[in-house]
Amino acid sequence: MLNSVLVALDGSDISERVIQALDNLVFSKDAKVILCHVFLTPDSEMELPADRPQPESPTFSYFHIEKQLQLYQEKLSVRSELELVTGDPAEEIIRLANIYKTDLIIIGSRGLMGMKRIVQGSVSSQVVEEANCSVLVVKPR
Repeated sequence: MLNSVLVALDGSDISERVIQALDNLVFSKDAKVILCHVFLTPDSEMELPADRPQPESPTFSYFHIEKQLQLYQEKLSVRSELELVTGDPAEEIIRLANIYKTDLIIIGSRGLMGMKRIVQGSVSSQVVEEANCSVLVVKPR
């Protein structure tokens, strides 16, 4: 049974599938789900990997993402918290997982292949390699 799960959402179409993956998990009665989104720092916006959200107006983007996470939060049957942070997505996801001592990280993958993946990078691959807990990568259909 899971006690703590970090769900990394990037605002893309795969976020719905990531949330659906929670329905298949068995939680302890005191479980907690942390829904998180990482905003890029202005310095890193020039080198965006393809599985990271594209920058918009920072204020609009923040409120839009926060509202979306709150909608997901209302649908959950377990306790939950929201974390909206700024930084490198993979590093921040791993940092939050360590802070909350999560049993599992759930993250989406946009399914990049070949040179695109090498050149543009992959947040999910970095999280899988560096996380101290298990990682469930939800792929597009």
